[in-house]
Amino acid sequence: MARSNGAGPGRRASDRGKYGRLSRERVLAAALEIVDREGLTALSMRRLGAGLGVEAMALYRYAPSKDALLDGLVEALYTEVGEALAADGAEPDRTEPDGARAQLRRAAVATYRVALAHPHVVPLLATRILSVPLARRPRAVLREHERVLALLAAAGVPDPAAPAAYRALMSWLLGYLFVDLQAMVDNPDEADPGFRLGLHRIPVQDFPRLRDLAPALAEPGGEAELTAGLDALLDRLLPGAR
Repeated sequence: MARSNGAGPGRRASDRGKYGRLSRERVLAAALEIVDREGLTALSMRRLGAGLGVEAMALYRYAPSKDALLDGLVEALYTEVGEALAADGAEPDRTEPDGARAQLRRAAVATYRVALAHPHVVPLLATRILSVPLARRPRAVLREHERVLALLAAAGVPDPAAPAAYRALMSWLLGYLFVDLQAMVDNPDEADPGFRLGLHRIPVQDFPRLRDLAPALAEPGGEAELTAGLDALLDRLLPGAR
């Protein structure tokens, strides 16, 4: 009787690859590397397995579907945010209103910096949050939700006002990320700003303001604009803010 070479009934694909035995963290890190280099469309179970030196079937115990793998990328991004905050030195006292405000600012800046490092994952912050119910989101995502709500409470926002404050803060942060990281460059090999952005494709008679301001819109606002908008929002949301 011929011996089977694949993973069939009664035999599971080996999860020992060229970097040793797999773990969920290693799988997600490898997936993140592929997406960072080549974008989301390059990610597949087969491609990921090849990079790790295992059969694609070996990955399904760590991410049972492509959707689960995408959720894992969101998890990896928020895990990195948490690690960045933990490594950011001394924290303001979050039990004091001013300390909680400073913590909200630090969390927004940390999220922005991690998003800049992994821009291809940022669209998943919208698509996966829209499709995954709250209770099924990764723990790293839930911890971020909890962090913001706890900081709002520490800043003196009462529970009845907390949902509106939470929505306002998250809308600003995520909206800022999506606008700041939006695709603008049409031809990266062009030196001329107009041709680089492909402005010749946009009829000037129909879109004069867009044609005029596109080069400025293509420049990222950066942390300064992020925190300026956040401070203005916190001035309205937090009790006793000036």
